[in-house]
Amino acid sequence: MSFIHDDFLLSTKTARRLYHTFAKGEPILDYHNHLPPQDIAEDRQFKNIHEIWLAGDHYKWRAMRCNGIPEELITGDASPRDKFLAWAKTVPHTLRNPLYHWTHIELKRYFGIDDLLNEKTAPAIWEQTEAALAKPEMSARGILRTQNVRALCTTDDPTDDLSAHKKCAADGFEIGVYPTFRPDKALGLQQPDAWNDWCDKLAEVTNIEISSFGALLEALEKRHDYFHSVGCRLSDHGLNRCYANFATEASAARVFDRYRSHRTKRLYPEDQELLATHIMMHVGRLNAKRKWTMQLHLGPVRNNNSRLAKKVGADVGCDSIGDYPQAEGLSRFLDALDSENALPKTVLYNVNPADNYVFGTMAGNFADGTTPGKVQFGSGWWFVDQKEGMEWQINALSNLGLLSRFIGMLTDSRSFMSFPRHEYFRRTLCNLLGNDIEGGLIPDDDELTGSMLKNICYSNAKAYLGLAVS
Repeated sequence: MSFIHDDFLLSTKTARRLYHTFAKGEPILDYHNHLPPQDIAEDRQFKNIHEIWLAGDHYKWRAMRCNGIPEELITGDASPRDKFLAWAKTVPHTLRNPLYHWTHIELKRYFGIDDLLNEKTAPAIWEQTEAALAKPEMSARGILRTQNVRALCTTDDPTDDLSAHKKCAADGFEIGVYPTFRPDKALGLQQPDAWNDWCDKLAEVTNIEISSFGALLEALEKRHDYFHSVGCRLSDHGLNRCYANFATEASAARVFDRYRSHRTKRLYPEDQELLATHIMMHVGRLNAKRKWTMQLHLGPVRNNNSRLAKKVGADVGCDSIGDYPQAEGLSRFLDALDSENALPKTVLYNVNPADNYVFGTMAGNFADGTTPGKVQFGSGWWFVDQKEGMEWQINALSNLGLLSRFIGMLTDSRSFMSFPRHEYFRRTLCNLLGNDIEGGLIPDDDELTGSMLKNICYSNAKAYLGLAVS
């Protein structure tokens, strides 16, 4: 039997029945990822497995560094084949890391490969995958079709022109490719020069002179409106923690003026807090007005290795779980919007599993009888999007909220080979429920459990997000 077999991760007869009957066949709505939309617009054909699988995957880069692989073979100038061989050399050392599971389930689902990847099998796998990737069904659009994706949401800066998304729609591409509004750079006072450059770019695309705080808010609203016209229905925010300094708008304007006029090169934390609070409140109000969903990704410490950041750049696998206090700021921010009747549908993601119960209980505080699961405790994210982390998140949500209203899994990935993470999640969920049924903890009732599974896999997200999805 191959390592990735039909009943992989399914430890009981009931788990196997649940997965194969209710979860396996559900389509995918991948509502948060970092795929390049231009690849879909151009229907990119990948030349080799390095292009589709290793380029940009900081999970794999991190593991390779831990295995003593030199940077030349990770992000350097080595050939794609040599980089792949270096990854293959690392894979056997990832036993009990989720990368071992993901590597082999992706090779199985995309290429039908049952061999374990290692130094011996790597040359043949390189050749086999290179030949397979030349086939039309392995283009970017072909992969979305074969992986049963109905829609996906990329992650996009407010200054992006969204031409790739518009091209996909104009082509009549049957799979929805939607943008997500990610205004993190509007908060970036920690790098004043870069922040000013970004404001200049925003001014250019909106034809608004951003010489005041009010003009910045106006420009963000104009881009929010433009994103809406292209099908966007979600915003996304990557923050250490929620900002909750509710000083006057005049105070925020004074902070804006100091940094916009280049009168300061030093970041004062209270300035960041104050400006970010007002901008986040502004975007929250816009989301509520247009019935969007707001995603809050909270808690990481990014780019810890300054030496590597200078050499290679950001987002290269040197990030960690943060131990920021989350509860008070998150509560105050959500409550401020709720008090104005301007709290949009919101998904809370924590990178620190110690915050599971904080986030699980926080979500329930702002239910208002309008939308089932209005504030969601989102799926296991980043360092906790593996089997154990998923189980922790599912158990916390089950104990503290309504698992039946959960909008399920996403890839949060830059790779077109990551869609089996949905399968990985579904198998994990079915295994948990199957164990509960065989342990007598929940009824052995397929109508009850099966309908919940189908909803979590697809239907809940479709109903909640309001995307134009069949």
